[in-house]
Amino acid sequence: MAKESIKARERKREEMVAKFADKRKALKEAGDYIALQKLPKNASPVRLHNRCKLTGRPKGYMRLFGVSRINFREMANKGLIPGVRKASW
Repeated sequence: MAKESIKARERKREEMVAKFADKRKALKEAGDYIALQKLPKNASPVRLHNRCKLTGRPKGYMRLFGVSRINFREMANKGLIPGVRKASW
């Protein structure tokens, strides 16, 4: 499980990206890259990292479900994810 400080930092980045999204878009369209560089670093969407919604695990993230592969497997085996079942052939 990820540290709370790491998860909090990621949430803060998400908020900052959302806050500056319109301003970034306007500056890019205007071609004003000097003003774009003066925005905070964490306002860039490239700095966001996908994390598991349950544990905060950064690796093995499944976009479709928003959880890590480990949590996905546990939830699927318990029948908590609709339409997903273990393959057998």
